[in-house]
Amino acid sequence: MAKLWDKGFNVNEKIDKFTVGKDRELDLLLAPYDIRGTIAHITMLESVGLLKKEELDVLTAELESIFKKTEDGSFSIDDDMEDVHSQVEFMLTEKLGDLGKKVHTGRSRNDQVLLDIKLFTRAGIKKTAHKVKALFDALMEASEKYKNVLMPGYTHLQVAMPSSFGLWFGAYAETLSDDLQMLSAALRIADRNPLGSAAGYGSSAPLDRQKTTELLGFESMVFNSVAAQLGRGKLERETAFALSCIAETLGRLAADCCLFNSQNFGFISLPNELTTGSSIMPHKKNPDVFELIRAHCNKICGVPETIKLITSNLPSGYFRDMQILKEAYLPVFGELDDCLDIAVFAISNMSVKEGLMDDPKYRTAFSVEEVNRLTAEGMPFRDAYKKVGKDILDGVFEFKGELHHTHEGSIGNLCNDRIKERMDAVIRDIFPEEF
Repeated sequence: MAKLWDKGFNVNEKIDKFTVGKDRELDLLLAPYDIRGTIAHITMLESVGLLKKEELDVLTAELESIFKKTEDGSFSIDDDMEDVHSQVEFMLTEKLGDLGKKVHTGRSRNDQVLLDIKLFTRAGIKKTAHKVKALFDALMEASEKYKNVLMPGYTHLQVAMPSSFGLWFGAYAETLSDDLQMLSAALRIADRNPLGSAAGYGSSAPLDRQKTTELLGFESMVFNSVAAQLGRGKLERETAFALSCIAETLGRLAADCCLFNSQNFGFISLPNELTTGSSIMPHKKNPDVFELIRAHCNKICGVPETIKLITSNLPSGYFRDMQILKEAYLPVFGELDDCLDIAVFAISNMSVKEGLMDDPKYRTAFSVEEVNRLTAEGMPFRDAYKKVGKDILDGVFEFKGELHHTHEGSIGNLCNDRIKERMDAVIRDIFPEEF
């Protein structure tokens, strides 16, 4: 099968296989965006006189038919095709003859793939943002439900001070709002149209880039054609970094859950159907769901650096190195989305243990409370600190007061309403059309 760049000679089969790489597999993720981009491009070509109206109508109808194949799962990329761009143009030409060959006017596969990745990223960010919000809601619900249930807080994995499950769940919820802010910033980068930059130096065809920008719903365009090409890898890296921030938060939550679910802690428990067993130990109920979330998230945290190592020393312009970015980048959305989905399910079905702080082994967690009580009665802080420290060493320490935390963000004042307001503001920024 002739390639889009065919000049009458055959490429060695080994070279062909190596250079195509995993494009046929990964480009299936880009197919619907490639088709939408092509429809916008030919609509613009008709508006500047490079296509006739009747040609546009025929091409658009056939592209819509191909798009439906991407929706029902019947679209595929043939073994003798290089990529999705080749496949779509071949399908058009096979059905429409020479008319199908006109869709590439004023365009390069360089700006095609830039556009496809931008559209894929924009859709992926919004889908992931919805899933982050779902986890946020599950955490906030648990925070409110267990806001009065105490648990020990730790520093250096040593019992430190009283905390609460409300504080613990709410902490991860608020951190997700920070992470989503990073994802919102990545969306701003994704929401700029590169189409029309061609191979990175524009085109002598009278293209109307503003029209394709509007047709594809971009906020603006990447104005400089060379800058559009320089953006390859930068968009992926910045977005992957934002996704890695979410993954880091989720991974730490999973690590907590693994720890707190163990018998030595016993802070939380999962229903039997959310655990797995051992092939040799009949008593085991393992929190594999959180262990796998942790591993996936750690893997995702490495993706931005992988992308950076591929692109950071490249000169300006296009290089085939960039093809490998797809392998690192495109699967990340699905991997993180799966982790978010299962985390929502697990958190929503989790139980917490009440009465934890009644255990004598957590008695010293109230030492700061006793210091503050003595200070409030007039004893200098450092004297109170030394007295309580001596009582602990002598084995006679007792906490004689009551917990009374009132400041913002403490056990008695979680500020969950304000955390929710902050998340809502980020969600409005990502989905302005929904408000």
